[in-house]
Amino acid sequence: MADIVVLGAGLSGLACAGALVRAGRDVVVLEKARGVGGRCATRRIEGQAVDHGLGFLHGTDPEFLAAIDGVRALRVPGWPRVVSGQGTPCHPAAFDPATRRLAFADGVNVLAKHLAQGLDVRLKTKVTAIELAEGAVTVTADNGERHTAPTLVLALPVEQSAALLDGIEALAPARALLGTVRTHPCWTVIARYDGPDDALDAEIVYPAGGALQLVAHDSSKRPHPRVRTLVLQARPSWSARHLADPPEHVVAALVAEASEQLGPWAAAPVLTVAHRWRYARMDRGAGLAAPYLVALPGGARIGIAGEAFDPVGGAEAAFRSGRRLARRIAGGGTDE
Repeated sequence: MADIVVLGAGLSGLACAGALVRAGRDVVVLEKARGVGGRCATRRIEGQAVDHGLGFLHGTDPEFLAAIDGVRALRVPGWPRVVSGQGTPCHPAAFDPATRRLAFADGVNVLAKHLAQGLDVRLKTKVTAIELAEGAVTVTADNGERHTAPTLVLALPVEQSAALLDGIEALAPARALLGTVRTHPCWTVIARYDGPDDALDAEIVYPAGGALQLVAHDSSKRPHPRVRTLVLQARPSWSARHLADPPEHVVAALVAEASEQLGPWAAAPVLTVAHRWRYARMDRGAGLAAPYLVALPGGARIGIAGEAFDPVGGAEAAFRSGRRLARRIAGGGTDE
C-alpha cells in the first residue's frame, strides 16, 4: 500500500509524483502506454528522432525552466528560430520575447524521462476501475494489478478521468467539474523524404486555412539528420471531423496541403506514419485555474491535475499543475 497512487505518466503526473517523493512520500505511478511523457512524445524511425506530439518546449515559470535545465541532453535554443505563415500558433505566447523556447536534439521526450528518474513507474498498466473504501482508494488495472492508497491522483486527459469517476456518487462534483472542459483531437503525420536535408525557408509554417495547423521541419532540430523529416499536424476541427478516417486518407490530405505550402517535392514522401491523438489540445482560456483536491467520506483524497488545471496552457501548464497539486497534498488541504 503506497501513500499515493498517480494515474498518468505525462508531465503533470511525473511532476506531481517527483515532488511528492522528494517530500518523503511513497508514490506509485501507473501508465497505460509503453513509455512516459504522454504528448511529450518522441519516436525513432531508422535511428532518427521525431517529435510527433509537442514539437518544442516553451515557458516562463522558473520551476519548469529549472526542470528543463536539469536534463542532460543537447539543446536547440530558440527552436523554431524561423516561423512563417499567417495562421495562429497553438500557443501564441510561445513567441513572446519574454518566453524561453527550445527543443532537444534527441527529442522532447528526454524531459519526461528526466522527470521519471527515481520514480516507481509501472508502464502498460491501464486502470479500469476505482473503488472507495474507508480511508483509502483502490484502483484495478486491466493486467490484474490492484493498488490501494489514501490518496489518488488523476493526471489524465479530462475525458478519461471523468470516465473513471462515473457512477461514484461521492465524486459527482469532481466529474461535473471535468465536464466543463474539453480536449480536442489531432491527427499527426510524419513524412520522410529522399535527398539531403537542406534548410527550408522556415522551421515551422502555420498555414492560414485548410486542414493543416502546422508543418514542422522536424529534422532541422537534429545535429546530423540522415533524411528530411516533416511533422504535419491537423487543426482540431478537421481532426474531429475525420477522427475515424483510415490513416491513408489522412496522410493523403495532409501531404497534399503540405506540398501547397512548401512546393511539389513535399507531395512525394518515401515514408509516412500517421498518429491519431484523441486528446491533444485544450481550448485556450477555457481551462481551470488550479488543480482539484477533494476529501472523501472516511478520509481518502482524490486529486486531479493536468494541462486543463492551469491557465498558461501547454507542457508548462501540465508541469505547473502537477507541482501545485503535490504541494497541496503534502500540505493536507482540500477543496472541500
